[in-house]
Amino acid sequence: MSYFLQTILNPAHRQRLFERLERLHPASAPRWGGMTAPAMLAHLCDQMRMPFNEQPSGPIPGLPRLPMMRAVTLYLLPWPQGAIKGPPEAFISEPGRWEDDVATLRELVDAFVNAPHRRRWPDQPNFGRMSRRDWGVFCWRHFDHHFRQFGA
Repeated sequence: MSYFLQTILNPAHRQRLFERLERLHPASAPRWGGMTAPAMLAHLCDQMRMPFNEQPSGPIPGLPRLPMMRAVTLYLLPWPQGAIKGPPEAFISEPGRWEDDVATLRELVDAFVNAPHRRRWPDQPNFGRMSRRDWGVFCWRHFDHHFRQFGA
């Protein structure tokens, strides 16, 4: 699947992501990594809370924090399978009922999409300063990464 310029802010791109999510179920097995499908869904919910976190964890050192590398990583390069260490706040929630977690994810995505455009977005621990557009691309790429992990 092509990810170039895909964003969760685009209604058609967002719809396709949720159609892919509908093809998953709690027993879906990962193609890589040890995360279960319910844990992945909880992780995506935690990630969608991050753009609203006023006190994110500290920076995670790495090349993606440099502005040029952030752009290349967010917009051009394929993401490696299981090689990126995410911030602690992206792994807080325990999985609940699958249907409830899907509904929560939809609500969190809607909150992000409908948030004021001009608000100050917090730094992302791996990527540093990000605009609304960057967060939208990051969210799409992150969803896509995990949906591919589970074959959707």
